[in-house]
Amino acid sequence: MNTTALELIQAAFPEVSCTAAVDAVVLTVQAEQLETTLSRLKNDPELDFGLLLDVTAIDYLEYPVPQPTRFAVVYTLRNWKRNLLVQVRVPVTDPEVGIPSATSLWDSANWGERETYDQYGIHFSGHPDLRRILNHWQFQGHPLRKDYPIEKGQVCYETDSLENEIKARLELKGVDQAVMEDINTEIMFLNLGPSHPVTHGAIRILAALDGETILANVNEIGYLHRGFEKTAENRTYNQVVPLTDRLNYCSALMNNIAYAKAVESWLGIEITEKAKFMRVILAEFFRIQDHLVCLAANLVDMGGLTNYWYLYNEKEASYDLIARLTGARLTSSFTRIGGMYRDFYDGWEDDMEFHLEAIAKGVSDSLKLVQKNRIVHERTQNVCVLSPEAALSFGFTGPCLRASGVPFDLRKDNPYYFYDTFDFTIPLGSKGDIYDRMMVRYEEIFQSIRIIRQAMKRIPQGSVNVKNNRVTLPPKSEVYDNIEGLASHFKLVFEGVKVPTGEWYDSFEAANGELGFHFVSDGSGQPYKCKVRPPCFYIMGAFHEMVEGHMIADAVINLGSINIIGGELDR
Repeated sequence: MNTTALELIQAAFPEVSCTAAVDAVVLTVQAEQLETTLSRLKNDPELDFGLLLDVTAIDYLEYPVPQPTRFAVVYTLRNWKRNLLVQVRVPVTDPEVGIPSATSLWDSANWGERETYDQYGIHFSGHPDLRRILNHWQFQGHPLRKDYPIEKGQVCYETDSLENEIKARLELKGVDQAVMEDINTEIMFLNLGPSHPVTHGAIRILAALDGETILANVNEIGYLHRGFEKTAENRTYNQVVPLTDRLNYCSALMNNIAYAKAVESWLGIEITEKAKFMRVILAEFFRIQDHLVCLAANLVDMGGLTNYWYLYNEKEASYDLIARLTGARLTSSFTRIGGMYRDFYDGWEDDMEFHLEAIAKGVSDSLKLVQKNRIVHERTQNVCVLSPEAALSFGFTGPCLRASGVPFDLRKDNPYYFYDTFDFTIPLGSKGDIYDRMMVRYEEIFQSIRIIRQAMKRIPQGSVNVKNNRVTLPPKSEVYDNIEGLASHFKLVFEGVKVPTGEWYDSFEAANGELGFHFVSDGSGQPYKCKVRPPCFYIMGAFHEMVEGHMIADAVINLGSINIIGGELDR
């Protein structure tokens, strides 16, 4: 627990209920106190919680511990400069009346509150665009309420026109459509996706165009929404691991690790040193995979097919190593609560070094084609710029935030798994344009290679799992030879890891940024609530801000530069 944050918040809000949970300080305030509390947390220079990470709600209908109200809304805020984390909880007396919106303070509250309304039916007064976001516009009910049946499916029979939303955006941008018609310039409305190759069937980009220039833009997501959080409520903690693979499938194992780390943080489990180094090696190797996919696809969108082969060939080849290390190429489900599925095979170090060298060569060859390429520079420099202030307001984290010049990385600022002992640097951009977003990822690949090589030299011998039969499966010899081992195995498989009652948030520096998990436990072997804080959900929320005033072709490569992954975006 960060005692500095607790002392700071207690001193600033002596009259408010204040508790601690893992790294976060939790403030409980009433709806009428919410606006002033959030405003002070953001604007007071002593507090400076300028980054709204996430908004979610909790339905306590079936929770064993009595609560003052059925619903509560939780805002998760971070002071990124001092690595302080606070959660503001607001009991909701009447979901129809709801609570005040925080959209006047943070742009990220727009999509965060829309999701909370969509999933739980809680209204936010003053919200500029409160409508569904993950579920389709004809959906009835709110699926994350505890009384919504998990098996109930609902089909969308008609496309949402988004006409009102795009016209409202034009009006907000000060575009007078009558004047446009008077000068014989007709505004054209264009759907870019979901079937466009660049959107991969997962995103609909509706643009209002003057020629090829985007005057206004609104976006529709949810095409890949598969109900991760509702499903997780009906699985044991270890059974959720394969579901996390499908979040960001370009770096699947990082999701495994982030999820397991979050559960272990509340259990108070310190995994073995061997498991920590294994997780570092795998996380950084998958960070490389993710960046290779992002850069290769982005350069193809720009017309640079040769770069694709330099980058993607090495990525594809390295999946053979991943298969040997974990047992599967893409979605490996390799972590377990308390450790790992198994140890690495003998001789893996030589194979890893072979692929690291090949990746470094491929990336270097690609850079030779990009760094002094006039076409690349003109297509990417000063295009779709996002300032540091705007990036923070929209809830950016990871490479996209660092491309805007904000030096925040959880591996440095809130280190875990020995990251504070590794020698590596955090690359930063200076402009926040497409070029910076690309180049930050290029450099992060080289930094991840540095980390992996250091970890390979330091990885110790020993067990990959903690010796605790309430958390990890006992050895087969114990299961076969004594009743205690058999009982432990049986209970863990059928009942799951019993996690103490409580609520907490924990996060991890994934390839796209801060991947967070907000849990509520009722003491059973299944999470009462498991909310994912996906990095690219909030990044996509700023897409319109980046592309308006630029051209259609710029919007295409900008989407590639922010690396939107449908499984993570929609969950």
